[in-house]
Amino acid sequence: MTIERAVPADAGEILTLQRAAYVSEAQLYGDPYIPPLVESLEQLRKVIEGALVLKALDGARIVGAVRGQLSGTTCLVGRLVVAPDRQGQGLGTALLAALHEQVPEATAFDLFTGHLSAGNLKLYRRLGYRETHRERMDDHLTMVHLRREPDRSPPRP
Repeated sequence: MTIERAVPADAGEILTLQRAAYVSEAQLYGDPYIPPLVESLEQLRKVIEGALVLKALDGARIVGAVRGQLSGTTCLVGRLVVAPDRQGQGLGTALLAALHEQVPEATAFDLFTGHLSAGNLKLYRRLGYRETHRERMDDHLTMVHLRREPDRSPPRP
């Protein structure tokens, strides 16, 4: 598997992957209209043009993707997606690690996920993300906001 920057021509395949990956989230929250499922191809193309979007490739197939957008010194992480048949194989971890490496100037990485998304929360916490606050969106959804502050201490001899 390789991880590299996505280009606008990847938008269709990434959008298909995103929709497949987020179906389980939509079912979990009983909402088929969550933003990752209603995002348009043109919207995704614009994101790829204006932000850092990484894709994980298995041969020619895109099996994962993640977005990062610098806001001041904070990298806003979004839409970490892994193909349903490849989940649990370390791709999400690899994509986030690659994003952290690609944005060395970031003093923090912020992301959010739904309160019922136990697998996502477990992954993010394992990678050093800590909950900062919760935001109730409606009766069935509370967003959990998390932050990772890179270790800036000098290496030990």
